[in-house]
Amino acid sequence: MDFTAHGAVPRPVPVFDDTAPAVVNLDPALLGALRRAAADATCGFVVNGGWRSPQYQAHLFREAVAKYGSPAAAARWVATPGTSAHVAGAAVDVGPADARAWLAEHGAGYGLCQIYRNEPWHYELRPEAVERGCPPLYPDPSHDPRMRR
Repeated sequence: MDFTAHGAVPRPVPVFDDTAPAVVNLDPALLGALRRAAADATCGFVVNGGWRSPQYQAHLFREAVAKYGSPAAAARWVATPGTSAHVAGAAVDVGPADARAWLAEHGAGYGLCQIYRNEPWHYELRPEAVERGCPPLYPDPSHDPRMRR
């Protein structure tokens, strides 16, 4: 099944792409911050993952369970549809490595924060970070209290 309409990103897309569902279905505030950061950056940004439908997120979780052997092990890398920030359009996976490095240094100024230590590509909008800096990283998604809904 082709999940592109459900948010799959078979090939990275520019953050300014206005046709890819993974980009255009992001929360408008997150997308705006991401585009402002990308316009100011000294390197190119691409989206490797963004908004996802619940169906596509469920597919990714099933794949992770098969790969890692259990739902608990999979939860270190992939959230369920009911807990994923991607399904809400509130998370974006950014590449390449130089863009991630730039965001790690400058992202807080745009409210863009890495959330999980094991996922340097995963960014979410934290508007308070502009004034206070990004919150401490969770080791992985399984430590995020939002994943226990």
